[in-house]
Amino acid sequence: MGRVQLVLLALFALSACGGSQSAAPAGSPAALDRPSEAQAPGNTSEPTPPDNQFQIQLSDDAGEAHGEHPSEIEATETHAAMRMFVVNPDTGPISGIVIKLTGPDGRSYYTGETDAQGYGEVLVPIGQRYAIEYLSLGRRNTQASVQVPREPNHDLRLTMRYRRIRPEQERTPPRFVLDGVLFASGRAALDPQSFPRLDRVVEYMTHRPNVRIRVAGHTDNRGDPQRNQALSEARAQAVRQYLISQGIAGTRIEAVGYGDQEPIASNDSESGRQQNRRIVAAEL
Repeated sequence: MGRVQLVLLALFALSACGGSQSAAPAGSPAALDRPSEAQAPGNTSEPTPPDNQFQIQLSDDAGEAHGEHPSEIEATETHAAMRMFVVNPDTGPISGIVIKLTGPDGRSYYTGETDAQGYGEVLVPIGQRYAIEYLSLGRRNTQASVQVPREPNHDLRLTMRYRRIRPEQERTPPRFVLDGVLFASGRAALDPQSFPRLDRVVEYMTHRPNVRIRVAGHTDNRGDPQRNQALSEARAQAVRQYLISQGIAGTRIEAVGYGDQEPIASNDSESGRQQNRRIVAAEL
């Protein structure tokens, strides 16, 4: 049968390496209460519901899509070729984005980093629905799902559009609080509950091999300031050592501590002190 192109248009609210610090205003294109679903219809275009930010169009030239260089993949009897373009509607193609597709069995597939034309590609098994997200140091951002038909030699082209909410973030790489990274009270020993969150940092750095990050430890203001400074440094080092243990080169990770010098909430309440006890990650 003819090859099919699926063009998936979306507005992704995110910063340079993922949106974690602020949500889009209600009613904006990025304010999705649930992942939007992109269906691959038969031979006709299908309008999307008003509350769905995705528009689907079909054509027969998806197999010809490529970025700066010729495609390195080809659809087969068992695997579809996903050809993705990531663009900012204001500034054009976005490079350095890795798109992750996760099937119902939990297995994940990744594009390489998008090139100067915003292009990335990956082969995925046919006949499954995949959750789509971009890798980020911030929170997990599943923005859509797409059904890949159970048809051999199938090509799908997805164009994913997003506009950054705060343009000033483009000048300064955003910092992300690594929620869920926990330590024993008053110590620098990582709680095992922290591992799933840190594994997402490992995933991000694995698929973006040129990225370097700074891990910063912070405490509340209880106790001796010098002890707090030492504890913040030790906790940042504990995170760094975990990432290294998972295969990330130590030269790619800087660890620093700021003690109680950079609070983000009042230390007059337990909830405020809890917010101040944190690990923050940022790209360098």
